[in-house]
Amino acid sequence: MPELASVTAVPQGMAPKKSVLFSLTEDWWATIVGGLILLAILVTGIANPDLKFATPKFQWKDGETLAQNVFTGANLLLIGAIGLVYLVLSSVATYYQGASFKKYLPGFLVIFVLGICSLIIAGNATLNYYGLEYVIFALIIGLLLGNVGQPPAWLREAARSEFFIKTGLVILGSSILFENIVDAGLPGLLQAIVVVAAVWFFSMWLSRKLKVDDEFGVILASAVSICGVSAAIVASGAIQGDKRKLSYVTTLVLLVAIPMMVLQPWIVKIFDIPAVVGGAWLGGTLDTTASVAAAAQMVGPEAVTTGVIIKFSQNVLIGVAAFFIAIWWSYRSKDEKGGGQNPGLKVVWERFPKFVLGFIAASLFFSFVVSTATVKQTSGVLNSLRTVWFALAFVSIGIEARFSDLMKMEGGRPALAFIGAQVFNILWTLLWAFILFGYLFK
Repeated sequence: MPELASVTAVPQGMAPKKSVLFSLTEDWWATIVGGLILLAILVTGIANPDLKFATPKFQWKDGETLAQNVFTGANLLLIGAIGLVYLVLSSVATYYQGASFKKYLPGFLVIFVLGICSLIIAGNATLNYYGLEYVIFALIIGLLLGNVGQPPAWLREAARSEFFIKTGLVILGSSILFENIVDAGLPGLLQAIVVVAAVWFFSMWLSRKLKVDDEFGVILASAVSICGVSAAIVASGAIQGDKRKLSYVTTLVLLVAIPMMVLQPWIVKIFDIPAVVGGAWLGGTLDTTASVAAAAQMVGPEAVTTGVIIKFSQNVLIGVAAFFIAIWWSYRSKDEKGGGQNPGLKVVWERFPKFVLGFIAASLFFSFVVSTATVKQTSGVLNSLRTVWFALAFVSIGIEARFSDLMKMEGGRPALAFIGAQVFNILWTLLWAFILFGYLFK
């Protein structure tokens, strides 16, 4: 047997060759996992055109309806099945990113259960009426876990907020349809472009005035101007930003969103702002489609329609923003290093967040390839599956955000910049909502 040993032994000083799967980044794994979910639902829907997909129920009014709607055997079994599928998919993805499955397994189960708890809490009819969605409760639960003592290593191993939200964003692409953009029409697209551009540059200007570094400023400006946490993660990927700064911004986004969701609909009603204008204002300032719909529901159905369309228009700009931020940051990095050749496509490609390609591909595929009937058939279940990913992400964001660390970062100046930029965003968006929806395209 010595001949066999000499053939199979790894020469001294040489590491064993790893599978190509180990070289895939988090962005690619998010794209793969999100793509597999989209493909599985799509194939099932096409093969069974009359099938009505079952989705978990989280809505309830009181103790009786909670038991009848949420805590039924069938509903809990469905939630458990989703958890099992997510565990398998995410375990494979995180294993090839270097995670310990032994630590990841218990951590994921805890985060999944807490994410589901946030959805159940937010499913209460009274809380839902006031626009208090699952994002708030997921964040609060995560912050309590992350800041009361030191989270155990196995929980931190599973708190992968970026991976969870990137996967959810790939699935979100299936709901960004070309017909929605057309429905937004000229006023919707104009508002999205004018608001995003002006707020982004104002945020950068304010950040620099307050001596906040540009890396922080880009993540912060993108979060305020486009769509909150999702845009912050896209921008951070484009500039390969510090994860602690991303955690800081995402926590700020969610904390500031809480009073906005409650106060803005109240302002619309108190000042008798037209519903269509109020919807455009909410759609341009609140960070997620769910929060826009929940807040606009307090104003009226016309506000819901307008708000959701405006939010869709801004979501489309995620890919555009990623492309331009990657180019700008590449040139900026070149200048900081003392000149040299302009960065080529390779450098831009390296900086471009790859999961955005999954988001764009899903949007194009569902817009131009998938039939309208299949889109309608699968939209509900895909929205439900995406929401679960996001719930996991927001619990993880809370766990990752240590207040003691955040308070030390640049003396609180990023928080001042964020709040100042958000105030400008609220006023600027309201002005353009009045101009476009109240006067020009009335």
